[in-house]
Amino acid sequence: MATDAPMATTTDTELLTLAQWFSPACPIGAFSYSHGLEWAIDAGDVADAATLRTWISDILLHGTGKSDAVFLAAAYRARDTRRLAGIDAACRAFAPGRERLLETELQGAAFCRVTEQVWGKRLGNLAYPVAVGHAASLFGLPQIATASMYLHAFASTLASVGMRLIPIGQTEGQRVIRDVAPLCRTVAETTAPGDLETLSGTAFLADIAALRHETQHSRIFRT
Repeated sequence: MATDAPMATTTDTELLTLAQWFSPACPIGAFSYSHGLEWAIDAGDVADAATLRTWISDILLHGTGKSDAVFLAAAYRARDTRRLAGIDAACRAFAPGRERLLETELQGAAFCRVTEQVWGKRLGNLAYPVAVGHAASLFGLPQIATASMYLHAFASTLASVGMRLIPIGQTEGQRVIRDVAPLCRTVAETTAPGDLETLSGTAFLADIAALRHETQHSRIFRT
């Protein structure tokens, strides 16, 4: 397993591997999930770049962004398969609704499949953040960099939803991503111990939006 080195310098090879994992070209289907944002936009709760920025920031700091980072870190530090299985079960149980569970399960399964087919590393069947944390450990990739880029990809996906549905222009969307990017590093660092006892979720509007999306009549995204 890789050792945790928060201040370690990421090598070019490590950086390129992470870039490939979190690239839109990686076939995990991230583009098809809005994490409930589609409902929030339809309801008028997110209506412009400013409210989109706040929505994404809250999810990173107080919602799925934070909890996923905890699960990723815990999986990275897991020293045996039994511990990893327990982390995976906790991650699935922490999903606040059917679509949120679907989102982490399907992306996790796709990531595990790609990792095995491309790199020859068999991960099993894991929820998405658990799969990423476990893979990063097996590959010897830096934990903080992995978590930061995982969160940045997540935030970028949500910003892309906003660009298409609000809509806001691509330039404005890039400004939103730029503004929330520092939060990705902050959350990656604060959750680095991977302590499941610190799990919490207070992004209640985002959770409600995800639940409401399950019965939304007209929709584009799976979640």
